[in-house]
Amino acid sequence: MTATTHPPLYIGCAGWSLPREQWPRFSTEGSHLERYASRFGGVEINSSFYRPHRPATYARWGASVPEGFRFSVKVPRQITHEQRLEGCKPLLATFLDQCNALGDRLGCLLVQLPPSLAFDPSTAGPFFEALRRLYSGAVVLEPRHPTWLAADALLQAWQVGWVEADPAPLGEPAPLGWQGVAYVRLHGSPKIYYSAYAETVLADLAERLRNRAVPTWCIFDNTAAGAAVPDALWVVEQLGLSSPPTDDALSRRDDPSRP
Repeated sequence: MTATTHPPLYIGCAGWSLPREQWPRFSTEGSHLERYASRFGGVEINSSFYRPHRPATYARWGASVPEGFRFSVKVPRQITHEQRLEGCKPLLATFLDQCNALGDRLGCLLVQLPPSLAFDPSTAGPFFEALRRLYSGAVVLEPRHPTWLAADALLQAWQVGWVEADPAPLGEPAPLGWQGVAYVRLHGSPKIYYSAYAETVLADLAERLRNRAVPTWCIFDNTAAGAAVPDALWVVEQLGLSSPPTDDALSRRDDPSRP
């Protein structure tokens, strides 16, 4: 019988901080990132949203993790919240010059928009065109203004995935955006950023991830009270995963946006 193979799955947290009570579940050697990467196959870098990092810093991070490990990098707020996607070509080029130093460990870019930013095709179209001229890998969008529900065609044209956030800010009735990548971002419920998830919720999530059909990210952002790491570990263990991913689909790592 031929073994079933699946596209890569990157389970992890927003940042690689490890609560002290979780330390025994990780390697005791190396930096915080190296210890984190001993159990998880991916991480979301949120600090890039607030401040730039030197290419040498990204290169050091990329060199310190296993081959199959991938980073998702959050696009700077100067682009999304201050410039509001307008006139961003130089800023995008600078940002990508920095995070491209991750090499093939760069797996995805996360574009999170402010709740006040409405969808305007005359702004969004040129922004994603400029981004795609500079970067061909996976890109996902987390919009928080209801007008973005009308952006599906544009996102598909530029192969931009839609973040499946919990709680869902727009109550999306069905999958939107490009379907070649999936990105689940769990903020905690009922108290956003703080609450841990019930095992029944995590079990349902694990089953969905088990049956994935495209490269998939599952990032726990309920970090404020330390719930993200145990929640993510529960899913990793439920799926019986070794991290980072080792399945055949990693042969696609040179272009992680392609299913």
